[in-house]
Amino acid sequence: MTAEAPVLVAAAHGTSSPAGRSAIGGLVAAVAARRPDLTVRAAYVDVQPPDPATVLASITGGRRARLVPLLLSAGYHVYVDLSEAAESVPGTTVAPALGPDDRLAELLHRRLVAAGLRDDDVVVLAAAGSSQSSAVDDCRVVATALSRLVGRRVTAAFLSAAEPRLADAVVSQRVPGRRVVVATYLLAPGFFADLAARAGGDVVTPPLLVPDEPAPDELVDIVLQRFDG
Repeated sequence: MTAEAPVLVAAAHGTSSPAGRSAIGGLVAAVAARRPDLTVRAAYVDVQPPDPATVLASITGGRRARLVPLLLSAGYHVYVDLSEAAESVPGTTVAPALGPDDRLAELLHRRLVAAGLRDDDVVVLAAAGSSQSSAVDDCRVVATALSRLVGRRVTAAFLSAAEPRLADAVVSQRVPGRRVVVATYLLAPGFFADLAARAGGDVVTPPLLVPDEPAPDELVDIVLQRFDG
């Protein structure tokens, strides 16, 4: 007899933005639609309910769960919040974060092309930032992968907790007669995406998830591979 698969608990940051909530909800729904054999639940580490511990406590019948971070790098929320939630329910595991992953760089590249990237544009990658140096390094790995795709240097910059800050990077990378294009390395609309939009870039791409558009296949693939891994 085949053992029942764990419940996939997709753990996002959480946001007060209706557009962000819609975008994250669309990704969770797309994951569930791709794998109808799985039970898929959503949880949030901050801002909105339910939190991971509440979702885990609601899973009955002795079923195991696997927390999949809908987070682009493994910082405090993965190493502390999700780890503590998993420890509260025996048998619960925590998957790796979504990034770094070359497919995320490919998605960023698509966003840049759709935004009208020019050969002489300067590109700055905008990430949320983290107090965990490993999470910052993960973002720089994605910036390096993106630089290979766009054929030029891509500077990783941050909206909080790490340096350089995005607004400073936009100023320092500016060259007369050339645009500074911000590649938004954020999962969904919300507070940080609003900050990125106001950081002074001439062009700012949308986040990886856009409300009212299907969740990109790359993101669905990565979520399920993290679950299965």
